[in-house]
Amino acid sequence: MTHIWVRAEQRANETRVGITPDGVAALIAAGFCVTVEASESRVIATQKYRDAGCDIAPEHAWPDAPTDAIIFGLKELPDDGTPLPHRHIMFGHAYKGQSAGRTLLQRFKAGGGALLDLEYLTNEAGRRVAAFGYWAGFAGAAVTLKCWAAQQGGKVAGPVTPYPNAGALKAALADEMAAAGSPSPAPTALIIGALGRVGTGAADLCRAMDVAVTGWDMAETASGGPFPEILDHDLFFNCILAGPTTPPFVRPDAPTSARKLTAIGDIACDPDSDFNPVQVYDRATTWGEPALRVHDDPPLDVMAIDNLPSMLPLESSEDFAGQLLPTLLDLATDQSGVWKRAKAIFDDHVKAV
Repeated sequence: MTHIWVRAEQRANETRVGITPDGVAALIAAGFCVTVEASESRVIATQKYRDAGCDIAPEHAWPDAPTDAIIFGLKELPDDGTPLPHRHIMFGHAYKGQSAGRTLLQRFKAGGGALLDLEYLTNEAGRRVAAFGYWAGFAGAAVTLKCWAAQQGGKVAGPVTPYPNAGALKAALADEMAAAGSPSPAPTALIIGALGRVGTGAADLCRAMDVAVTGWDMAETASGGPFPEILDHDLFFNCILAGPTTPPFVRPDAPTSARKLTAIGDIACDPDSDFNPVQVYDRATTWGEPALRVHDDPPLDVMAIDNLPSMLPLESSEDFAGQLLPTLLDLATDQSGVWKRAKAIFDDHVKAV
């Protein structure tokens, strides 16, 4: 019997979950054993999972789970260096030269476990089977606009917090922009990755705030750059998963160049990757300090929070869980080959550490 163990997230400001109680019930009906850790911070109450019929384990008990259990979470594990004997389903951020990625892979190698990375669960066409992308784009555009609105008052954006739903976020943002005395005409934004989930979410938020959007995708960036058009917009959103062939979008000299650009939303947020196309910053920003000011006059702020969908935790969790459930139900037999492909990617990378 395949055993899925849903761990409680251990990162601050992370209240999402990758499976709903209805999803748990579906897995149990299909013959899975499901354990869910208790959590006071998870956006869906523990009691609802108990009512769905699964076992409830103490919070953060996953290291002592049976070795054949598959540990399912979203964000990173505690960085304590311990070997990892289990198979883990999570976002590992370990395959693109990230500084912490090698350490994580070494822990799997030492423990004999494996990473089944959610970012690399793909169908035969290479498309991800589940992603938080839309809500990352939506929330990332909102926080970047908060940064831009703060600039209008000569400030750097202050802390951000979750919202109960998208409507509440839009209403709060509209109030902030009005209070900042937004100039006329309205700001303009250029989105790279406009045809994808992330770009669609960013564009929807911008249009809801009356921000004029220029949408680019692969065709517009095929020349390899440079792309002076980015500097001619008030806001720029990077919404693509960068790779070895991705050209730089914002070069190191952008802050001192002639530009209209004052706020960048690096929603892809991979600053320590070898492939980072936004080359003016080197670290993620936080909920407490969402804007990193990289130049003062004129200002240029970078927003690069790496768990943006947690600003709308219920909507993003329900959306992602619905996308992923068919693939979880296929975990025991892997008729689709999704899990085999993910394991092969892990095997290739773990050999190099």
